[in-house]
Amino acid sequence: MAIRANEIASVLKSQIEEFGSEITTVNIGTVIEVGDGIARVHGLSEVSYNELVEFDGDVVGMALNLEEDSVGIVILGDPSSIKEGTGVRGTGKVMEVPVGEPLLGRVVDGIGLPIDGKSPVNTDESRAVEIVAPNVAIRKSVDTPLQTGIKSVDAAIPIGRGQRELIIGDRTTGKTAICIDAIINQKGGDVICIYVAIGQKVGKVATTVATLEQFGGQDHTIVVAANASDNAAMQYLAPYTGISMAEYFMAQGKDVLIAYDDLSKHAWAYRQMSLLLKRPPGREAYPGDVFYLHSRLLERAAKLDDEHGGGSITALPVIETLAGDVSAYVPTNVISITDGQIYLEPELFNAGTRPAVNVGLSVSRVGSAAQSKSMKAVAGQMRLDLAQYRELVTFAQFGTDDLDAATKRQLARGQRSVEVLKQGQNVPLPVGQQVAIIYALNEGYLDNVDVENIKTWEQEFHNYITSNHSDLLDDISNALSDESKSQLNSAIEQFRDSGLV
Repeated sequence: MAIRANEIASVLKSQIEEFGSEITTVNIGTVIEVGDGIARVHGLSEVSYNELVEFDGDVVGMALNLEEDSVGIVILGDPSSIKEGTGVRGTGKVMEVPVGEPLLGRVVDGIGLPIDGKSPVNTDESRAVEIVAPNVAIRKSVDTPLQTGIKSVDAAIPIGRGQRELIIGDRTTGKTAICIDAIINQKGGDVICIYVAIGQKVGKVATTVATLEQFGGQDHTIVVAANASDNAAMQYLAPYTGISMAEYFMAQGKDVLIAYDDLSKHAWAYRQMSLLLKRPPGREAYPGDVFYLHSRLLERAAKLDDEHGGGSITALPVIETLAGDVSAYVPTNVISITDGQIYLEPELFNAGTRPAVNVGLSVSRVGSAAQSKSMKAVAGQMRLDLAQYRELVTFAQFGTDDLDAATKRQLARGQRSVEVLKQGQNVPLPVGQQVAIIYALNEGYLDNVDVENIKTWEQEFHNYITSNHSDLLDDISNALSDESKSQLNSAIEQFRDSGLV
């Protein structure tokens, strides 16, 4: 049958008309290699760094390596359903996590999903896990104390709201205990707490949550747990998830305390991911950007000026050292980023000094700007006594018979200062009680008390002054006037004469 010219013309005409229609593109790729929680994908030419991608089978991942001919993706779900040839689609969205008030009191995983077996988190708000830290121009200098309730910290190494204070020490020296005590001490206050557990055993995290619930610290706390059994990607994301939740509250003008326990395991997880992504290893096999890993995290802790709400995020990063080696790669990096460090020593811990804080090596770069006037008034003398004691104690170990009376008095005062700074776990002290006992120490009221009886004396003194002079404790929490000093002297003498100890 002959083809008519008008039919050919009509087909050509319709094709010409359709030529200019819009073409929709979908950013898709194909898995060419998968293993160890990492997928290498061909295609996805328009994917961006940290973008969420979806694999066939509703498994999500995050793009981290953007190479010329492939994309390296870390798998955030179950990798067992992903194999060579699986399709991948870009979502056009960066990694986001849920934020908001409903998360308080909950335990969530590394991407903010609840894992405590309670009801789903009812929040519609979310924030990107990676944002640029607040500009220096909108920051304010640290001037408000964040009370931890720990005498050795609040008196000698004060922490201010908006500060980044590193907690560093060997394994099992009480680093987590300081974080938990600081969180418990915010009970009934105006500080929201976030505890990020990275690479810990499930049992240890459960114990921590139970402790917070027992002492009333869980109601104002969000626990972000990327456990040791979770993949490296979850452990890598967990601290960024925590700081994103903290930034939500800071934007509302609130004060937040966030503890990262610990960033050593965070660096290990990042190293594992980087090596699997075939990034070149550097010092100690860490990738070259491990400094940037922690700096972009910790720089997001800040105190904003009044024009931007006046909120703050106080960060307590934890670093675990090996045999006291603070000159290793990750410890030196984090020391240089933070505003001071609380150094815990195994020798002090084993000798029974708990918390095992080495007051001489620890430092707060904010200093007394983050202390109440009353604590500032009493802490200086105690720090001086401790410093002189540390110098003398080395010589005193060879015998004290030949020492002069002034040196013996200094040694005795130093021994009592060390005893006063000892404190039980999960029993943070209000500022007023801390000031009262340090004042009693400085004024010599403890000089005639045997060293082994100091703790009993202190406990009974706290009970007495709380029961009989609660108004005085409120007064000396802020300032120590001549009148309050006189009242405090009278209260201490009354207690001493009461025969309670």
